[in-house]
Amino acid sequence: MFVGLLMGLFAGALVSVQNIFNSKVNERAGSWSTTTLVLGLGFTASFIIGLIFEGKQMFVLQNMQPWYWFSGIIGVGVVTCMVRGFKILGPTYAVSIALTSQLGFALLFDSLGWLGVDKLPFSWNKLIGVLVIVGGILVFKLSEEREPEKASAQ
Repeated sequence: MFVGLLMGLFAGALVSVQNIFNSKVNERAGSWSTTTLVLGLGFTASFIIGLIFEGKQMFVLQNMQPWYWFSGIIGVGVVTCMVRGFKILGPTYAVSIALTSQLGFALLFDSLGWLGVDKLPFSWNKLIGVLVIVGGILVFKLSEEREPEKASAQ
């Protein structure tokens, strides 16, 4: 379990860094160029690393549902939406909303057993946890909007 926690923390840090890099590329190149660059370089890196670590086994895809192949297309939506969200909302707010949405949908998919995940029992505690995070984002955003008022009053 400890390794899983470390991996989750590391993934979160990588996503944050990637989003910052993506937003900087977007300042110079635009959303679609950024998405193409990010996913193209990601494909190249994962292909080379896959060949190094898995060799020919990387191409053995037994018993995979055909609709799983569309994951890469979903990645286009992820990168594009995050790049635009960063530009409109700023990094902290955009990432907070994305992570909360991810957690909420994960709860939904787990509870209903959708998309091939093992069905886990729904609990109100899990829903309350997601709502507490949403409340935290609202507090964060509302306090951010009041700070300029304080600065102009001084």
